Amino acid sequence: MALPQEFLDIQAQVRNWGRWGDDDRLGTLNFLTDEVVRAAATEVQTGRRISLATPLESNGMQLGAIPGRVNAELTTFAVNMSLEDRPEAFHTSDDAVTMGLQAGTHWDGLAHVSYDGQVYGGRPASIITEEAGAGEIGIENVRSICGRGVLLDVARAKGVDELDFGYAITADDLDTAVAAQGTEIRSGDIALIRTGLMRRYHAGEKENYNGWSGSPGPGLSCVPWFHRHELAAVATDTFIFEVYPSELETAALGVHMLDVVDMGLTQGQNWDLEALAADCAADGRYSFFLEASPQPFVGACGSPVNPVAIK
Repeated sequence: MALPQEFLDIQAQVRNWGRWGDDDRLGTLNFLTDEVVRAAATEVQTGRRISLATPLESNGMQLGAIPGRVNAELTTFAVNMSLEDRPEAFHTSDDAVTMGLQAGTHWDGLAHVSYDGQVYGGRPASIITEEAGAGEIGIENVRSICGRGVLLDVARAKGVDELDFGYAITADDLDTAVAAQGTEIRSGDIALIRTGLMRRYHAGEKENYNGWSGSPGPGLSCVPWFHRHELAAVATDTFIFEVYPSELETAALGVHMLDVVDMGLTQGQNWDLEALAADCAADGRYSFFLEASPQPFVGACGSPVNPVAIK
């Protein structure tokens, strides 16, 4: 079935293939230049640090909705092992973890999504294999993600604790949040979009947080907005990232497709924005320095992350 014309019209607006050269492996992260990061450092005024990660634990947010994307299972081994048979000598304990790399707070890399047999840059989707993983566009190419973060508290701007299930955030909603907060959007910013849905996870309602029955999130009109503002990356406080059910029946998860494959936008999901939102509302300052570098798993399609907002 052919993709709908509405989808193709947005594709023509936002496709960045070749913008940074034919061998580009970073996409919109190219907007994070030395100058952009240096300017972002001026956002640090108090030194307050707020982690935006959810705990990695065996009873975490994954409920088996996606096969293989399992919660973190920790094994501790070599418990108090000594290299010498003396109690006063050096002892050590080590850990190992089995988990889906997209199981908790994470980044989706550029190999995470494909459609029409292609991934970002027009590469064939066949470069991704079980043996080699993501091939040349693995997450290890992203050596750092740090810069100016901006919280777009859409829920607060609309006067609600959380957006309704299935609510499609629009470009106008983003503009409204920017205006309400007195925020300036700059090239190379990392936008964090708050729906308020993480409140359900904190309340123990995991089935209502990550179920496929419906989720608020960015709709299709947000994609050209991301592109126009030259955002380096975007993260949300939801399991799915975008609105679900999708707006176009014949282009399910179309925001993923346009963001990752066409624009080359690194996406974040399951970011806990509740403490940050309260802090921003208290001091009226919605921008900050953000450090959110992925782990360099060679060939991986994504990576867990502990993002830290520094105000």
